[in-house]
Amino acid sequence: MPKTLYDKLWDEHHICKLDSGESLIYIDRHFLHEVTSPQAFEGLDQKKLSPWRLGANIATPDHNVPTTRGTLFSTDKILDEISKIQVVELDKNCNKFGIKQFDISSSNQGIVHVIGPELGYTIPGMTIVCGDSHTSTHGAFGCLAMGIGTSEVEHVLATQTLKISKLKNMQVIFEGKPKAGVSSKDIVLYMIKKIGTAGGNGHAIEFTGSYIDSISMEARMTICNMAIEAGAKVGLVAPDETTFNYVKKHSFLEDGMLVNAINYWRTLKSDDDAVFSKKVKIDVSEIKPQITWGTSPEMVIDFDETIPLSNLSSKNRRNIELAKEYMGVEDNQKLSDLKFDKVFIGSCTNSRIEDLREAANVVAGKKVSNNIIEAIVVPGSGAVKSEAESEGLDQVFIEAGFVWRDPGCSMCLGMNPDQLKPYERCASTSNRNFEGRQGNMGRTHLMSPAMAAFIAINGKVGDLS
Repeated sequence: MPKTLYDKLWDEHHICKLDSGESLIYIDRHFLHEVTSPQAFEGLDQKKLSPWRLGANIATPDHNVPTTRGTLFSTDKILDEISKIQVVELDKNCNKFGIKQFDISSSNQGIVHVIGPELGYTIPGMTIVCGDSHTSTHGAFGCLAMGIGTSEVEHVLATQTLKISKLKNMQVIFEGKPKAGVSSKDIVLYMIKKIGTAGGNGHAIEFTGSYIDSISMEARMTICNMAIEAGAKVGLVAPDETTFNYVKKHSFLEDGMLVNAINYWRTLKSDDDAVFSKKVKIDVSEIKPQITWGTSPEMVIDFDETIPLSNLSSKNRRNIELAKEYMGVEDNQKLSDLKFDKVFIGSCTNSRIEDLREAANVVAGKKVSNNIIEAIVVPGSGAVKSEAESEGLDQVFIEAGFVWRDPGCSMCLGMNPDQLKPYERCASTSNRNFEGRQGNMGRTHLMSPAMAAFIAINGKVGDLS
């Protein structure tokens, strides 16, 4: 029977069907960080087990690390005791079991979903898991990649397998050419607005269409990263020449191996008559820059729209009213009327070199607005930071009045020193805008790197075209 890309990846890694109705699948790559791994390693110790396949595991600290480290920084300088413990435990466990780690002092340390592809550990056709929901990022390479829970991290470490149920197939077709100032972040936010945060529940979403064919791997990673915000567990893009060229540059595979691998990777695409349980088609040429106004990624509008009314007949009326109260916005208010306090450019969604170039193009030769308390740029990895500095992007940001940071998850989530104070409003390139996500009572607006940079310079939302 005709198969989707997800079906092919599933069948390739399926081991057996269990009595529970779930299946056991083989896992090729397991990424680890400091937040979800300590309990998993403790479980191994209690059961007197060791990792089944050491070479399949790659670790790095990212969530808790301070981004103002400078040189000669060590874990004993982490001020928050819980953060320090988690980073130290990752060091201990990786050293104990011999797991390869890019630790806090490594030039290759960074956000796990950034370093995986750029260091050549993300390869098309793999099954990839990590104790982090945005593992879907790696699906941009034609990988079956998904986030898992702490008990599952332990199971994968011990057995190199995962017990899960098969997902349904969903296809999102992006056609057309975007307007000036519209990026992949805008397009995926628009999709979430259209289908909702539950639109992909129980599905693996495959992204297709002429727009997907035309964009870079970085842009594809942004879209797959936020598939999880649409309710999907998996986001996928079929490998093509763009994928192969990226892997050739970043992979440690030898030329002979690459030739054979590429021949296989070319088969990793949905058959022409494959069946999807859901299909959505979106014309990207109609999309404007998108910005969230509320406390869910689906609460998003065009940059020049007004805050929606609390429709009395809407089943989500109460949620909308609560979101407006939390965010300090009102019916029919324009986004351009809002005063922003902070700007954050970073996260596993938008901290790659192309994201930083996009933002730097907006701020070059300008100064951060006096209305902005702080604007920070946080590269996603040591490699991204080094590349940006070699291109002079750090100086563009610094001269404009931004703070140039060291790699880490930073202000994407309130697990490190980069946090919002109560009621501060932030222009953020991250992926989630839940209540308290960036700090207690902090107000987060999701957007593209270009729009965040624009707000940093102008102090408010505006037209990028």
